[in-house]
Amino acid sequence: MHKAKFILQIGNFISINETHLFMTIRKPKKKTNIGAKKLTKTLKNKMAAIGFYIFYAFAWLISLLPLPILYVISDIFYFFIYIIFGYRKKIVRKNLKNAFPEKSKKELLKIEKKFYHHLIDIFIETIKIMHISDKEIKRRNKFINIDIAKDLFKTGKAVIGVVGHYNNWEWFNNMQLYSKHQGLAIFKPINNKRFEKFMNKIREKYGALAVPMHETLRKLIQLRKEGILPFSLMVADQSPVKEEINYWTRFLNQDTPVYLGVEKIAKKFDYAVVFMKMRKVKRGYYETEIVLITDKPKETKDFEITERHVALLENLIKEQPEYWIWSHRRWKHKKTKIND
Repeated sequence: MHKAKFILQIGNFISINETHLFMTIRKPKKKTNIGAKKLTKTLKNKMAAIGFYIFYAFAWLISLLPLPILYVISDIFYFFIYIIFGYRKKIVRKNLKNAFPEKSKKELLKIEKKFYHHLIDIFIETIKIMHISDKEIKRRNKFINIDIAKDLFKTGKAVIGVVGHYNNWEWFNNMQLYSKHQGLAIFKPINNKRFEKFMNKIREKYGALAVPMHETLRKLIQLRKEGILPFSLMVADQSPVKEEINYWTRFLNQDTPVYLGVEKIAKKFDYAVVFMKMRKVKRGYYETEIVLITDKPKETKDFEITERHVALLENLIKEQPEYWIWSHRRWKHKKTKIND
């Protein structure tokens, strides 16, 4: 009998045509440059470390505050991030204009302002996970039909839960409080390893396992050998790197490259696929409906699973566009350029 588990990503150049004398003169400078670069790199690393620990101390302290007070802080941050600094405002406006060409400037500006408020709320809410109680997170983030996932496990099916950067996806990890099953959160690795470790600690608070995207296949094979049915929570709206673009679709009025990982894994392991439809009830409160995409992935056509979860996310975004992350450079790759 299977054990069911909820398994929630310069060297210096000297031309050979230079004279020996010139090269001799340059050698000490070359060593000095290398030494200077090493020193600069060391200083940058130390400054980055100091910056992170200052951030961590700040995050740890403010996470002790109740959410109503944190939302007041969020409103103050909004003034500086949106009004004063205009964080990625050009990217946000371009994305919104291309996604909703039918909307007026007034409508787009309204969405833009709501988005920035929500963006900072996500930051505050994610930090709050450090000290939020199980009772409060369950009250604020509810799964209204988790029995769908439980029923799939009863039939011997493992599950992939597809999510987007919509509402507060980091709060999905409290799913384990609704079930005896464990979770595994698939994440895309980032360059800042200190911050990555910080985020993974948050993701694993309720017992989930944070797994880098490139290790997903190996982990799932291991779980299968151990007789474990995983629930793999996967963010599916990230922009692939240029070399990994294998499929394009229409998403929010634009040609968009998408990862095929969800579909490939589902077909390889015969996993059921569900879409995690998260809605914001009000500030600080969310509800998630689990929508079945397929429990028979091997019977679906090529790209059918991908098209369905892309469409579900698109429809959700259109309902309340301010809750998607418009500051991402989601359309940095253009189809014509890639094809050339």
